[in-house]
This record gives sequence, structure tokens and C-alpha cells, in this order.
Amino acid sequence: MPSIRALVLNCTLKPSPGPSSSEQLGREVLAELARQGVDGEIVRVVDHDVRFGVSTDEGHGDGWPAIRAKLLAAQILIIATPIWLGQPASVTKMILERLDAELSETDDEGRLLTYGKVAGVAVVGNEDGAHHSIAEVQGALNEVGFTVAAAGATYWVGEALHTVDYRDAGPKPDTTGRTTKALALNSAHLARLLADQPYPPPDAMGAAVGPSRE
Repeated sequence: MPSIRALVLNCTLKPSPGPSSSEQLGREVLAELARQGVDGEIVRVVDHDVRFGVSTDEGHGDGWPAIRAKLLAAQILIIATPIWLGQPASVTKMILERLDAELSETDDEGRLLTYGKVAGVAVVGNEDGAHHSIAEVQGALNEVGFTVAAAGATYWVGEALHTVDYRDAGPKPDTTGRTTKALALNSAHLARLLADQPYPPPDAMGAAVGPSRE
């Protein structure tokens, strides 16, 4: 069985050691992945000097290259984000912008380096927007080469107009626990399948399709 590693990027706006519900849900995903034999770690992005941009290295002490190295060494990427104004956090959008650079990074056979990597999403908030945030993040990650497993997201949202955070909530709802387990189970399964049978290189795809007759 191939060894699988996961990276959780916590996209909270709060630097350490501030409490973070995104961190808690991200760690719960890691715990479920560990049950599937997946090792991993969590990185709080705002603790690093990640620059705005769309390249793999923006220079001047940019913190993204070190995080990117962890991402490239992992087979599963989980984006853990809070909801702000019904949207994924600005840190999340910055990370997605940095991942745009992966569209220009390929292996020796012409495949994106993100091909064969599985992406999942974990969302927390005390306002509406979980499904919208999941859709935005999953769509962007798929566009830059990641594969999303079935049921590839988990979330918790508190009661509207209230201020209770996930980390402070009482007994966690079974629904969040079930979706977290499904995210971990399906992501680990898919990552192993892709490790055993990688996507074909672009030349193979072209050969399979054949020349155009138009």
C-alpha cells in the first residue's frame, strides 16, 4: 500500500497562538486521515510571510516556497477556511492565487505537478455560506490540477446572527462528524488509487483522441 501524506492549510485570519475554529476542524480531518493510515501536518498560513502574487516564488523572503514544498511532498491537500461575509477567507483566496502558478509547472511527461493529488475542503463559520465557499475552493483547486473525491468537504456553521464558534460549541453535530469521516476516507482511498495509476500524460491523451477531422 503506497504511503500517503496530507497537508492541511489553515486559512484563518488569526495568527498563532490565537484560537482558531478552522484549526480545530482541520485537526479533526487529520485525525480521521490518521485512521486511514495517512500521516500529515497543519500549517497556519498567516504565521508565514506569504506574499500576494501568482508565481511559485515572489522573492524578498516570501513564505510560500517552503509551504509549497510541503504541498508537493503530500498527496492530499485540505484547505480549512472560515467564512467571512459569505465568502472563503481572504487568506484562502490568496492561496488559490498562488496555486495558479502550478498551471505552468509540469513533470517530465508534461503533467501538472498537482495531477495525482487529492484536494478537500473544511469550512467553519457562524453565518451562511458554507456550500458557496466549498464550491469556490473546490472549483479552483480542480482547475489547477487537483482531484476532488466524492463527499470531498466537511463544514460546520453556527446559528445565524449568533457568535458561537465551532471551537466553543457544545457537543459537535453528528452530521459534521460524518462528513469529516467521509472526507478522510474517500480522500485517502482516491489518493492511493491515483498513486497506483497516475493520470496519463498529455501526449497519451492526444493519441487516444486521435487527429481532428474538422
